[in-house]
Amino acid sequence: MTDDVYMPFDQAEDFMIETFTRLGVPLEDARICADILIESDKRGIESHGVNRLKPIYVDRIIAKIQEPVTKLDIIKETATTAVMDANHGMGMVASYHAMKLAIKKAKEYGMGMVAVRNSTHYGIAGYYVTMATEHNMIGMTGTNARPSIAPTFSVENMLGTNPLTIGLPTDEEFPFVLDCATSITQRGKIEKYARADQDTPSGMVIGENGETMTDSHVILDALVKGKAALAPLGGIGEELAGYKGYGYATIVEILSAALQAGNYLKMLTGINDKGEKVPYGLGHFFMAIDTEAFLGAEEFKKVAGNILRDLRNAKLAPNEERIYTAGEKEYLAYQKNKKVGVKLDKSLQEDFKAIRDMLSIKGNTR
Repeated sequence: MTDDVYMPFDQAEDFMIETFTRLGVPLEDARICADILIESDKRGIESHGVNRLKPIYVDRIIAKIQEPVTKLDIIKETATTAVMDANHGMGMVASYHAMKLAIKKAKEYGMGMVAVRNSTHYGIAGYYVTMATEHNMIGMTGTNARPSIAPTFSVENMLGTNPLTIGLPTDEEFPFVLDCATSITQRGKIEKYARADQDTPSGMVIGENGETMTDSHVILDALVKGKAALAPLGGIGEELAGYKGYGYATIVEILSAALQAGNYLKMLTGINDKGEKVPYGLGHFFMAIDTEAFLGAEEFKKVAGNILRDLRNAKLAPNEERIYTAGEKEYLAYQKNKKVGVKLDKSLQEDFKAIRDMLSIKGNTR
């Protein structure tokens, strides 16, 4: 027996659109936000989907640390680059328009890159790179975030989970999309463990005394208080090459701050010196590269597809059924999930009820 229920994707999207508009988000922007959130659930990435609606977006708008109306200013622009200021608006809206601009520049000049500052949580990074792959382009994005990762040999959370996400068009039914944090896990997954009253696997989180932590509820509280940190990809120390994850996280931090003269590291805690909540001021970057500018999109997609098929046909390890390539599991998840919709566990059901009652949501935006 389970307390989980399933909501059709269109109904969940309608609910989110109405939620955002009631909070003052313009309708077109609300549709962008809802589309990005629901895309995460469609791909089976439950850590960045509808579960983020209340704690990340609703609560922050109500707390006035995130603006419902996104005012985008172009700080500097060249033929192939641009720097945007999101003015603490909806990160998903700013990011959608930033990648659109990068794609536009790439269509004309072969490459385009846009950096964004003073932004907020931008949802599933993979959404933006697939905007590029739909145009036969290579897409890349990254973002910094509130401190979570400890540098190798440290116990202090300094770096965000800082995803470095890349999408490549192929001749298959789905693009290659590598969308993952540079930490060994991310806060969203720990939140998921906590909602299910499950422990976080050992080795993913380090306490202030250097011990590994597993109690998910305690971890979430400790992360906020700076008394715990996520391990970088590879894990704690150097034995399993944790320094590599640390290095990649640092690259994302620099590209998310230095290009746009934005906030970084401890400037992203969301808390000022008086202990008051303040806007996070996150930074993002987006890149689009037109494969047509090289030896043509079709040739690129064919070779990319051949590589991926060869990898999936490699000799299997004992007791394994098949090999996957990045983006494939998400594609298969959607084929399954579109028949049942979004899974709402008991905690998410309570969140939706709270939003419904607070904002008098009727769910009839279509």
